[in-house]
This record gives sequence, C-alpha cells and structure tokens, in this order.
Amino acid sequence: MTRVYFIGAGPGDPELLTVKAARIIALADVIIYAGSLVNREVLRHAKETARIYDSAVLTLEEIIAIVEKAVAEGKTVARLQSGDPGLYGAIGEQMELLAQRGIAYEVIPGVSSFAAAAALLKREYTLPEVSQTVIITRLAGRTGVPEKEELSALAAHRASMCIFLSVHLIDRVVAELRKGYPPQTPVAVVARASWPDARVVRGTLENIARLVKDEKIERTALILVGDFLDTAGKRSQLYAPDFAHSYRGKRS
Repeated sequence: MTRVYFIGAGPGDPELLTVKAARIIALADVIIYAGSLVNREVLRHAKETARIYDSAVLTLEEIIAIVEKAVAEGKTVARLQSGDPGLYGAIGEQMELLAQRGIAYEVIPGVSSFAAAAALLKREYTLPEVSQTVIITRLAGRTGVPEKEELSALAAHRASMCIFLSVHLIDRVVAELRKGYPPQTPVAVVARASWPDARVVRGTLENIARLVKDEKIERTALILVGDFLDTAGKRSQLYAPDFAHSYRGKRS
C-alpha cells in the first residue's frame, strides 16, 4: 500500500492545486511542505490531527527520518513540493532513499510556475511559425549545469526559453543569451507567478537587466525569452478555414 506521496503543490495560487493533491493532503497524517516556496493556504485541506513539518529547516536525512518513522507507524505522508515535482523539485534523491528502504511512493504532478507565467502574460510558448520548442533551463550557479547545456549553446536555437533560478544572475544570463538571440529579442521576468503580489517586467535583451535591478527582483522569478512574447497578428493553422482534419473539412 502506498503511504508516501510527492505532491506538486502548484506555483502559489492555492486554487491551482489539483483535485487529487487536495484529496491526498486531506488524508495525510504527516505533511512535509517546502515552506519557503509553497503557499501555506494549501494546508487548509489538512485534517486537524495532521503533523506538519516545514522542510525549509530540514536536511535530506531529517526529512527521510520523518517519513520512515511515519510509514513504520502505518501513517500516510504527503511531501509537498512547489510547482511540479518533476521540475527542479529535488525529489530524485528522496525517491532513491525511499526505494533503498523498500518504501512505496507515488508522484502527483502539479501546475508548474512556467505554465502560470505564460497564463499571466497571456502568451503561448508554441505558436506555429514562431516557435515549436520550449527550453526549460537554468544558469549554472552553486548548482552546476552540464557543459552541453550551457545557456549560450541553448540560445543558438532561438526557441522559446524559460529560465529558472537565475534572476539574481541576470547580467550573466543576458550575456549568455546574446550569443544566440538578437538584442531586440523580447524578454519578460515574472516574479511569484500566480501569487497576489506577482510582478511582471517586460523588456528586451538590451534593457532587461537594468529593468529587473530597478524593480529589485532577486528571487522566485522566471526569465522568459523569445519571439513568442510578441506575436501580434500571428495565428495557428488548427482553426484556419483551409486547414482540414478528421473532425472538420476544408472550408472555402
């Protein structure tokens, strides 16, 4: 029987929690949540008797010890991660240690901040003839990045790009991006997407670093880059009259 659930708690707005995530939180006896990133409002689904731990002050070993003890007692554990656990969720090492201990677990996906940012901007990452590729990445910092994935190399594709965990290094980000993208490429920095205090800074590669510094945005922000941010007059073919498919014939 599964006793441990890694849950994507969404980007911030508690209403973006999935129905399944809310159900498991309500069942959980022990809840471990990333307090520095997860909105505490999602904990309103928890039952009164649930034991709640903030992982912001815990080490990996302490988290696993809490989970192991709870499972031994026959309790259900909900491990809440911000956004979607599969993106920069640091769950790989947690899952590995649980597997080593023979503890079954399930991963429940969540709404990522990169999806919330596009919704806030009212933009589509993959508009035909503009971009059909989204690159999700980060700049190397305290956590390294494989050489083949350096930002300058990825910029050569000039695809839609979403850069996590790098806004505090905005000057370096811009320098690397300009090795592939033209200087007038649109850029949007979205801080705390879907939270009530969300902020958006728009510019180009020429001025975005200064604009971000003026706004004093240094964390919890995404850097979105690419022509998808400026798509006036563009449309997909899916709903075009002359585009036939199995559900709709061609119309003159």
